[in-house]
Amino acid sequence: FVGTLELTDYYSAAQFEVEVLKKLEELFRTHPVVVMTGGSMMYVDAVCKGIDDIPTVDKETRELMLRRYENEGLEQLCAELRVLDPEYYRIVDLKNPKRVIHALEICYMTGKTYTSFRTRNTKERPFQIIKIGLTRDREELYQRINQRVDEMMKEGLLEEVKSVYAYKHLNSLNTVGYKEIFNYLDGEWELPFAIEKIKQNSRIYSRKQMTWFKRDPEITWFHPAQTEEIMKFLEERINQA
Repeated sequence: FVGTLELTDYYSAAQFEVEVLKKLEELFRTHPVVVMTGGSMMYVDAVCKGIDDIPTVDKETRELMLRRYENEGLEQLCAELRVLDPEYYRIVDLKNPKRVIHALEICYMTGKTYTSFRTRNTKERPFQIIKIGLTRDREELYQRINQRVDEMMKEGLLEEVKSVYAYKHLNSLNTVGYKEIFNYLDGEWELPFAIEKIKQNSRIYSRKQMTWFKRDPEITWFHPAQTEEIMKFLEERINQA
């Protein structure tokens, strides 16, 4: 599913779940083992555990909430969420506009709280799942993150961000790497500062990833260089199935 969407396309973890399960059904007809890789926490869980059956937001509601976010700001929307769904308000990251806006979209569209749809029941899958996590020492990881950001800049990240500047309001571009360069292009930051913020925010995101995945007891962890150990582990687990 790399390169399958336009910047303006709406997408969600629920749609990802449906499309991946359809693709897996197709692949398992000819392959006994399929490998999925990725680091987006909710999207991984959507495939492995299933995601709550939350209604898809219609275009009108989505556009309305986006306009309200642009005109009224995140603080006002948070105050509204506190009234409409106080339970979710207490646990949501109030600095994450995507989470706050989506919860309000569901409240407005359904007349029910977002919390009422969050059952968090694990769904049965018709295949065995073996989970492997790759990890590094923090110092090594941070050094690689910094190096990767420098390489991205050399390979044209600035020019890429310039080419999509007109779409900077889209949620698909509210991500590490783009939003920092947008601040530079808006004259808010100097370029060296923006680059350092990309590195810093990438390190912060890596910590969030590890916190999320470390809660999953089904993941067996390896260093990426342990290729022989990984293959041996997989062979043993697959032969046990």
